[in-house]
Amino acid sequence: MHTEPYALRRLAIIGCGLIGGSFGLAMRKAFPDIAVVGYGRSNSNLMAAQQCGAITHIATSLPDAVTGADVVLLSVPVGAVFDTLSAIAPHLKPEALLMDAGSTKQDMVAAAAAVFSDAAPNAFSLANVVPAHPIAGKEKAGVTNAEATLYNDRLVILTPTPQTTRNATAAAEAVWQATGARVIQMDAHRHDRVFGAVSHLPHLLAFAYMNGVDPTAIPMGGTGFQD
Repeated sequence: MHTEPYALRRLAIIGCGLIGGSFGLAMRKAFPDIAVVGYGRSNSNLMAAQQCGAITHIATSLPDAVTGADVVLLSVPVGAVFDTLSAIAPHLKPEALLMDAGSTKQDMVAAAAAVFSDAAPNAFSLANVVPAHPIAGKEKAGVTNAEATLYNDRLVILTPTPQTTRNATAAAEAVWQATGARVIQMDAHRHDRVFGAVSHLPHLLAFAYMNGVDPTAIPMGGTGFQD
């Protein structure tokens, strides 16, 4: 039984892929009556998200997606965060909880600070921004591979901004725990240093190496090579 951080009736997911879709499925499992509104660039993908139960409603625009939402999750490429935040800023409820799911956190903190340096006319501010990084994934991407159990016992790292309130951080922790995740907090700078070493650099080296491998040799590799 999960305790809701506040009256959680409406969730907006911007970017309904594996991560966003799995978040929607997990939240609907934890809170069966919640409305989950999805928005993305591909209408066919949004329809797939609705069909698999990751979202309950399809939004036609970013403002439509976040208006009235209690929680907003950005699951978009890091390079799209600033523009997305700028587009949704005037439409967020003052008390909304805003999170992302990107793998780098200083970018999100900087983008949020730039967009919400002053409270928006609707009174939303950095106080309710809680950047997050779920350490979860699969070898197959896309909402059709989303799972309600993706975050079970997986680590989620929160990197609150200096202006983020304790209440907002506690609410974010409760939301992620409702998905089954283990939650810790970390400074955004330290987060990026840590994951640059244990995740981003190894991925870069692996991709660079594979680009130099003779494709005809790949089927001969054993399980160690596949890993």
